[in-house]
Amino acid sequence: MNFQKELDRTLQTIPAGERSLLLHSCCAPCSSYCLEYLREYFRITVFFFNPNITEQAEYEKRVAEEKRLIAAYNKQVADGCFEGMHSTDNAQRIEILEGRYSPQDFYEMAKGYEQCREGGERCLRCYELRLKETAKTAAEDGFDFFTTTLSISPLKNAAALNEIGGRLAGEYGVPYLFSDFKKKNGYKRSIELSAQFQLYRQDYCGCIYSKAERERQKTERKETRL
Repeated sequence: MNFQKELDRTLQTIPAGERSLLLHSCCAPCSSYCLEYLREYFRITVFFFNPNITEQAEYEKRVAEEKRLIAAYNKQVADGCFEGMHSTDNAQRIEILEGRYSPQDFYEMAKGYEQCREGGERCLRCYELRLKETAKTAAEDGFDFFTTTLSISPLKNAAALNEIGGRLAGEYGVPYLFSDFKKKNGYKRSIELSAQFQLYRQDYCGCIYSKAERERQKTERKETRL
């Protein structure tokens, strides 16, 4: 499946602002483009559920940045001013729902997979942990669709994310919005928006295992240059 074409087909069937979307977000930089893009079509609630962010200070920094970005986007809607944005008067206000912060759930999920490299089985299980909670919440709160910002990252497996999302849609009875947000220069746009709003951009996904791997990579690059 071409996930971007599938998203385009779905958006063509949606009257602007008449459908609700629960959008799982991993961080403000990744959500920046997704929100700019999708607020033209949906009433969005950002679902910030990321037990993989295993250091509390890091978690609090990321959720604060998410709230700051949403407040800035909502001010644009209130003022009717979209200077520097790819937005129109169809843009909707955005709400945020913060899920429980439960890093112990992540550690339980990761048992036996601690040594996997980023992008391996541990990450696939982490996708499912976060998307399952998103689907469950979307069903309980009566959302029309759910999806995640994760596919905007070149390091994330969009095919796996969409397979998990489609399967959970069947289990919970809420349509999954198939997508690959890195397409159509989505990742590039997220970098531009991060600079425009001076967003904190982390260099690892959030868990202690990815942080350790990133530190190893930095050390290896440094040693190579010596």
